[in-house]
Amino acid sequence: MSNKSAKAGGEPHDVVIVGGGSAGIAAAASLLKRRPDLDILVIEPQTKHFYQPGWTMVGGGIFRAASTERDEEGLMPRRARWLKGAAAAFAPEANEVILDNGERIAYRVLVAAPGIKLDWGAVEGLPETLGKNGVTSNYRYDLAPYTWRLVQEFRGGRALFTQPPMPIKCAGAPQKALYLSCDEWFRNGHLKNATVEFHIAGGVLFGVKDYVPALMEYIKKYGVALNFNSRLVRIDGHAKKAWFEVTKGDAKETIERGFDMIHVVPPQLAPDFVRSSPLADKAGWIDVNQDTLQHARFANVFGLGDACSAPNAKTMAAARKQAPVVAENVLCVLAGKAPRATYDGYGACPLTVERGKIVFAEFGYGGKLLPTFPNWLFDGTQPRRLPWFLKVRVLPPVYWKAMLKGREWLARPSIVPAVAVPRKSS
Repeated sequence: MSNKSAKAGGEPHDVVIVGGGSAGIAAAASLLKRRPDLDILVIEPQTKHFYQPGWTMVGGGIFRAASTERDEEGLMPRRARWLKGAAAAFAPEANEVILDNGERIAYRVLVAAPGIKLDWGAVEGLPETLGKNGVTSNYRYDLAPYTWRLVQEFRGGRALFTQPPMPIKCAGAPQKALYLSCDEWFRNGHLKNATVEFHIAGGVLFGVKDYVPALMEYIKKYGVALNFNSRLVRIDGHAKKAWFEVTKGDAKETIERGFDMIHVVPPQLAPDFVRSSPLADKAGWIDVNQDTLQHARFANVFGLGDACSAPNAKTMAAARKQAPVVAENVLCVLAGKAPRATYDGYGACPLTVERGKIVFAEFGYGGKLLPTFPNWLFDGTQPRRLPWFLKVRVLPPVYWKAMLKGREWLARPSIVPAVAVPRKSS
């Protein structure tokens, strides 16, 4: 559909959703499951949709890249209108979204799910060398196959893996690239000829301590040198050199490392038009109540997915749990009631420590463990084979056929009684 899918004369839509990625489509589908007659407009410029959790598996030689791609048109809920355009600004005081062509779209309720910005340019020299000179990243669809090619061609030397400052989408993905690469080299006998380094901008291997012991066993198995508080700041692909800013207390120094291959994860932040908008908090994220996902200042605005300020892990699993919460609460606001659904911060990170085994991290706010399955089935803090089956065989169909279709398998929201009428938009 074109921009004509928006209502003429500035008449407001019941719900406008900015972003047609995982969070946006899941929210639209959940809303329409509850209210099929709802007038929903989804603003999304891209015509392709990707199952991004699969890209690490592409980089590890398990999935084909094409299996992670679908046409956006085939995923858009049938009763939602799709405006193929880009949002450029929010005007919450006027209950409008402004498009990049200047058109203004009016709404009764706004759901902001614009995703996250991968800031490749924040690392000097990185954009010029991505996809060549041994420089790769599973954070891009077109580069994940290059990761697997580099892993297969590697016969020894120095392999570097990086993780930027938090928050980032799927905080375990940098490690997944590391473990799957090392496992391949371990199996084909090339690991003994390798020097492998993991440069982490933070001070811990993983943010939830319960999973660290099992991960450390694999760090030892693969002989990985951990470099904490080490942030990639510059790269010269032609010379095969990388520079890291290392923080030691109050002091900082820059170290140089040569490499034969390097897997880079870029710094990440909210999209530019979000950071400059009235919806942003001081850090630039969409400022929401972490329980209801309602905006802190505009009662008819909700945020979910990677761009919102809730302190959960930015994963597809989080968006799957957030979408029904937002759907319930949007309908409450449309009815003049207070939000009644709550989100517990759930996120999941299946850490692929070797081909065939996964440490299945599931946790919520404050690092509280929130396992989906009972411990007798498998202990998520230990490497197990059943989570590998879930990751490879179950989760992709759950994404395409359940989450994006409003089927809330193991994702129904917690409901509390409404106690107050939501405040008016400021």
